[in-house]
Amino acid sequence: MNLNEYQNKAHSTAVYPKEKAFEYLATGLASEAGEVASLVSKWIRGDGKVLSITDMKKELGDVLWFVSEIAYMVGTNLSEVAELNVKKLQDRQKRNTLKGSGNNR
Repeated sequence: MNLNEYQNKAHSTAVYPKEKAFEYLATGLASEAGEVASLVSKWIRGDGKVLSITDMKKELGDVLWFVSEIAYMVGTNLSEVAELNVKKLQDRQKRNTLKGSGNNR
């Protein structure tokens, strides 16, 4: 499945108050990213000998769903987001600025 197919299928499952869409999606994304971090922190703490790849895939899928919906809400698709991100990273790599801080490095 390509990114845009995913986005279309995922959007069909969207149930949230449209008048609060951005608030819901932004906080949901942060929450799901926290779930990813939580899996890692529990693994570091020693709650499991191995990090569950199955659980990680599920949480990353939830992150992807929220990213997909935010992209939909702003009128873009995941392929455009991915292409722009790769171009940005390649430019930073070419200029040796992958490390560091700031959006416009």
